[in-house]
Amino acid sequence: MAWADTLVQDDEARQRARELSQPGEAPPAVIAGYQIVRRVGTGNYGSVWLAREQNTGKHVAIKFYLHRRGVDWQLLSREVEKLAVLYTSRYIVRLVAVGWEHDPPYYVMEYLENGSLAQKLSTGPLSAPEAVRIATHVAQALVHAHGSGILHCDLKPANVLLDHDWEPRLCDFGQSRLLEEDRHALGTLFFMAPEQADTKAVPDARWDVYALGALFYQMLCGEPPYRTDAAERQLQAAVSLESRLVLYRQLVTTQPRPTQHRRIAGVDPILAEIIDRCLAVDPQRRFPNAQAVLDRLTMRERQRARRPLIVMGLVLPLLLVLGLLPFALDALRDAVTTSRSNIVQRALESDVLSASLLSTALNQELQRRLDELVTLANDEDVRTAIAAQINQPAGERKAIAEVLEERLEPIQSRISAAGRAKDASWFLQNERGYQRWRLPASDTVDKQFAYRDYFHGRNIDYTETEKRTDLLPIQTPHISVPYLSTSTSQYVVALSTPVFAMEKNDSREPKVVIAVLARTLYLSQLLHDYQDSLRAQGAATGRTMALLDTRTWSLVAHDWIDEGHLEETGDPRQWLQVEPRTVAALKTLLPDTEAHASDQRDRLDDYHDPVGGIADKYRGQWLAAFSPVGITGWIAIVQEPREPVLRPVENLRSRLMWTGAGGILLVCSVVAGCWWMIVVLMNDRGQRWLTRWRHNWTSSALSPLTGKASERA
Repeated sequence: MAWADTLVQDDEARQRARELSQPGEAPPAVIAGYQIVRRVGTGNYGSVWLAREQNTGKHVAIKFYLHRRGVDWQLLSREVEKLAVLYTSRYIVRLVAVGWEHDPPYYVMEYLENGSLAQKLSTGPLSAPEAVRIATHVAQALVHAHGSGILHCDLKPANVLLDHDWEPRLCDFGQSRLLEEDRHALGTLFFMAPEQADTKAVPDARWDVYALGALFYQMLCGEPPYRTDAAERQLQAAVSLESRLVLYRQLVTTQPRPTQHRRIAGVDPILAEIIDRCLAVDPQRRFPNAQAVLDRLTMRERQRARRPLIVMGLVLPLLLVLGLLPFALDALRDAVTTSRSNIVQRALESDVLSASLLSTALNQELQRRLDELVTLANDEDVRTAIAAQINQPAGERKAIAEVLEERLEPIQSRISAAGRAKDASWFLQNERGYQRWRLPASDTVDKQFAYRDYFHGRNIDYTETEKRTDLLPIQTPHISVPYLSTSTSQYVVALSTPVFAMEKNDSREPKVVIAVLARTLYLSQLLHDYQDSLRAQGAATGRTMALLDTRTWSLVAHDWIDEGHLEETGDPRQWLQVEPRTVAALKTLLPDTEAHASDQRDRLDDYHDPVGGIADKYRGQWLAAFSPVGITGWIAIVQEPREPVLRPVENLRSRLMWTGAGGILLVCSVVAGCWWMIVVLMNDRGQRWLTRWRHNWTSSALSPLTGKASERA
């Protein structure tokens, strides 16, 4: 670009110099000890030639100053002097020899075959690591120059050469100034600090810092900061050098700060902050010198080198925590599983005890009532009245009613005194199943009920429409299968016993059944009586009780079963049957099986209540215990919801999980906090903060001593 050249002369002088410097292809002169090979470049004051040193064969570059007219020889000699001073720097082009008295004058410097950084950047920007490497070496060259009292004042890609290892070398000190000089020096547009674009400005080390930032920016982004086509057109339109400099200062100070470098891959926040501080418009916010830039770059590299260790210091404890986590979770799982199993077993043991108490009480009550029924059926007066009037018309059966009702009074008094459920009904049937008496009275008298199980004892109720002729009255006391009462829609069970005819003296004929005497009970009421009794003893708190008939494997009594519910659901046998797997488990409890309660077949920890299919309250898993009720064919069930039983374990599990998570979070927080402190203290800001803290602490510690010394003085 046109404005990449150093602003040393105005346009007229520049044009005159170009016209004067048009050498031929022959070298301007012969230098003893050197064999000139070819011309490699032409400048404002002469040309540069590639030569070979005859003694060593090493290639060098010889710069001839061809035109004395219009040339500031003091400026050129100053460049040679400064190259001589900086000869020892690894990153500055080395001066080999000087022929200042020769005609034309020349000086010999080392030849760098890879050309300038500007040529390399013409193919595109560099990667972030490569740009950092070159910028670091250029900063080292500036540090060496500043340490020697020399300011370059014209740093740009064209003035950075690359050797055979692609290492940068700083060159062209034609615009350089000594630190004590106050003569201005113009650099190159878009690489000059804004305060440098003033012919009255005093040279400052921060000029080179700004140029280094611009150089860094171009290596990453491909263009120096602020350079756009519009900006170049404005600068080209300026009529004089002064107006061009004014426009440049306005451009840099008014345009938004460059940010493109922050979007380059590999540019971390620290590197972006270094470039931003180098390009700060305000010199006070810029790095004070090249050494400060180099220190910051060095610190960044040191931090990057330590980053794996820092990351390892963060990751290893976390990996340790994660490595221990499976063992902790496994221990937690075992503890919770063990606690859950123990608490379930304790709850089931209590349920088994309640179920056993319930079945025993029910069996005793049923046996007592059956015994009362048998005693009544064997009463001589009762048998006599029945034998005389059982088949008489209704109006002629008063003796039966009188004697039975008289005998029932003490039985009913006992039941009332014990607070037990009263009998639903008492009735008498003749040998063909016709009902002849009922208490309380009902329109069922003189109707046939031979199809009922309480009459024939086959453990099945036939339908009323079945006209069976093979149904004979029972010969022994019997507990019927539960059946639905047609009047109350509740399950009823009948206790029945045969009434035999009076035996003749020395008669060897079999006993003749002349009637069947029965009493009925509502199962739900019977169950509730004993449920209330157990709850009063604290044995059934929070539990639900039920009765299961093993002949149909369906529930016949349950907390939920009452008149209203059964009327809503219709025939309950369709939905009150327990699951097949429950049936399989409970069959082992029946008297004719070899399994015993010791096998723990009397409990389930995942029982599903059949009522749950229609009532939400009974859904889910239950703990259930089972106990057979004598020879009734029933199984007493005591159940309780599983979730409340396990709630303490789940609460414990939750607390342990939260405690563990809190511990892990605490460990991670401590590790992250330590890691953060290490990172902060490793950068320069952290170092400054630590220094200030130490200073303040020392001052506060010494102030009491200083005060006491003053008092003594």
